[in-house]
Amino acid sequence: MLTCYPGLHAIWCHRCANWFWRHRMRLVGRLVSHFARFVTGVEIHPGARIGRRFFIDHGMGVVIGETAEIGDDVLIYQGVVLGGTSLEKKKRHPTIGNNVVIGSAAILLGPITLGDGARVGANSVVVKSVPPGATVVGVPGRIVEERREPVADLEHGKLPDPVSEGMRSMAERQAGLEERIRRLEAMLEKRTQTSEETPE
Repeated sequence: MLTCYPGLHAIWCHRCANWFWRHRMRLVGRLVSHFARFVTGVEIHPGARIGRRFFIDHGMGVVIGETAEIGDDVLIYQGVVLGGTSLEKKKRHPTIGNNVVIGSAAILLGPITLGDGARVGANSVVVKSVPPGATVVGVPGRIVEERREPVADLEHGKLPDPVSEGMRSMAERQAGLEERIRRLEAMLEKRTQTSEETPE
């Protein structure tokens, strides 16, 4: 890991770049950041604030913007973007709480907040704040599960799928309607037989 792990090297370089940035040596900070992007494929603006034990797994394509804030014990996978939606000089990138996990190729845009223990599924696009302990999936991102205790891992295969959940709900409703129609048809047939058997 010390010699061949780009995510770790990107974080080390960011710590140096951020130090220069905070001490008003902005050009040096940008040069260190640019070098790190060239070597690791991870682009972290030197102004971004990152907490302890931040981990980038398979970091290629990760982009973290200038006003992004990341808490402690955060795990992100390849292709994640913490992007802005404005060019104004104000808070315009996401704030990530502690113990958050963000899946591959997820995009988080704007000055939104992800609460502690939140999880974001792969390929999700999140444009609204997420409460602590919630799981967000889809485009646009929707909350599909809320839990109170923080989680430290992301099992991509076990995340809920809102599309399949919706289809399952529709299938259950259709089965209920078909059963109701069968009962109504049986009642109608019974009434018809009774009326035919009743003499005038």
